[in-house]
Amino acid sequence: MTRLQTAFDAIDRANAQDPTLSDGQPEALLYGQRMTAEQEALYPDASEPLRIACRGQHIERWKLPRADFPMDRPGYLAWRTEQGRRHAQRIAEIMQDAGYPEDQIGHARQMLTKQGIKRDADVQALEDAACFTFIRWYLGPFAEGRDPDELQRIVDKTARKMSAMARARALTEFSIPAPFADAFRE
Repeated sequence: MTRLQTAFDAIDRANAQDPTLSDGQPEALLYGQRMTAEQEALYPDASEPLRIACRGQHIERWKLPRADFPMDRPGYLAWRTEQGRRHAQRIAEIMQDAGYPEDQIGHARQMLTKQGIKRDADVQALEDAACFTFIRWYLGPFAEGRDPDELQRIVDKTARKMSAMARARALTEFSIPAPFADAFRE
């Protein structure tokens, strides 16, 4: 078995413990598989640290509930930052157990804590995969019942996080309604 498969198996075992089900599967497990599918489509020649970061982006996310933080913008940002730190630590442990060298482990940590977005190609690739996963699988249900102005802000913010290549590809892969498509053309 390869180091990559060893890491994937460990991530999947951890995420299979998620008590929240989606489409009959543990939510974190399904999210990791969806992230891998988007990464493979967008970046088929990705490095192993990028592949692992994509698969493990939300590893054991349910262990730190959003409700444990204040339900305001600063609380959300603090929760998200702590999640990134926890995910990076857990993935580092898995990569170390699989035999990865420290420089590759450090790079995966950098990706999972979003250090270098828009400056580091792999950090950006992880963000592109996350945005595609959100658009393809979660945006529709997320949009239901939302105020149109609030939804426009969310779509704008999502598009801004993406690389120019990913924004252009999103316009060809998704049926993005006219009011929202402009965000992907900028």
